[in-house]
Amino acid sequence: MKSNQAIDTHQGHGTEAILFGLVPMGDPRTAPEALHELQLLAETADFVPAGCMVQHRRHADPHSYLGSGKLEELAEVVKLAHSGAVICDDSLTPNQGKAIEQAVGVPCIDRSELILQIFGMHARTPQAKLQVELAALQYQMPRLRRRWTHLERQRGGIGVRGGAGEKQIDVDRNLLKTRIAAIQKDLERIEEHKMREVRGRPELFTVALVGYTNAGKSSLMNRLTDAGVLAENRLFSTLDTRTRPWRLPGGRTVLLTDTVGFLRKLPHQLVASFHATLAEALHADLLLVLVDGSSPEAAEQLRTVDEVLETLGSQDLPRITVLNKLDLVADRANLAPLWQVDPRAVAVSVLTGAGMDDLFAAIQGHLASVEQRVELLLPHSAGALHGEIRAKATVLGEFYTEAGCLMTIQASPALLGRLLAEGARVAQPGDRPPAAD
Repeated sequence: MKSNQAIDTHQGHGTEAILFGLVPMGDPRTAPEALHELQLLAETADFVPAGCMVQHRRHADPHSYLGSGKLEELAEVVKLAHSGAVICDDSLTPNQGKAIEQAVGVPCIDRSELILQIFGMHARTPQAKLQVELAALQYQMPRLRRRWTHLERQRGGIGVRGGAGEKQIDVDRNLLKTRIAAIQKDLERIEEHKMREVRGRPELFTVALVGYTNAGKSSLMNRLTDAGVLAENRLFSTLDTRTRPWRLPGGRTVLLTDTVGFLRKLPHQLVASFHATLAEALHADLLLVLVDGSSPEAAEQLRTVDEVLETLGSQDLPRITVLNKLDLVADRANLAPLWQVDPRAVAVSVLTGAGMDDLFAAIQGHLASVEQRVELLLPHSAGALHGEIRAKATVLGEFYTEAGCLMTIQASPALLGRLLAEGARVAQPGDRPPAAD
């Protein structure tokens, strides 16, 4: 069976699959509504959803996830539909997965394994491939015993333990531990390199795009920076963090970073292994939290983003909530529940450009609230700083005098410190000529 092999990070190759899961008691959603996101995930992995079923219960059965009656029903559905797999909307324990496979007679794929397959399909860079491999190996480690249960009877003889099966389990476990340790060292080096890059640009204000997968982060990145980032209407179309310069209205440049999308019930192995990818977001000066404002599950998606940010230790970073896909919202009143969550949220359409001026204004307002406003005198000898100030600070006004250029600017403490060290000085009352009568 599928579970007796290493995780397959390739597509489902058109395999028909039955989707199943649990919903709380009293939940009014139909099975297709409750499993809609799982359907999107399955289709992204190239499975063909052939049906879905849910069971209403408070907690999963510790042995088989579903109750015995529902498990028999699932087996009958698989048989009638001639399906080649079943896909669960939750992460399963090794024993639960084994019990389900024995009952239905086809491979059982849980939500974590499905997401790992999708990440494996989309990993392009060496870093992303390492991160996916690490998560897959960590997922596989507790499932080794399932892989070798068919050898458990191969014990040496009366009173002799440690037969071929147990020996092979030990060999596999040691191999996995060795490989996991090697990958973790490689990823630590990558993260250290990224941290040096981040620390090397303290003068530039950094903005990170975070949010639910398929909320439009990459599309916004492309609109603002002409980055050419892959942007598709599918889950996890890109896994790699990309940082590009973004020129704000008025000429100032900030750094904009696009990150991997978040997801409900995201496997903890992936959150941990993608820590290096998210490192730039963790050290950003401002987060733009994107959500699909047209989705009926937008409020839940926002909660998911908050949970992932809390896991990463970034829940206290300044943020602006961006309600995207305004062009798909028939009535703005439908956004009221989201504005109750964050009254300062900005509604935009990345596709049409609607609301982008409001987003720019919100970002400029945040910059004004956290940066220093000062009037500097740039002597003629320090005139070379003029262009750099325009690129890295917000210029609020300038006036030329015989002594040099008086500039009222808004900038980060790091940039101000260097400007003062390289010839600029804080303007004094006598630097401005008296006003004409």
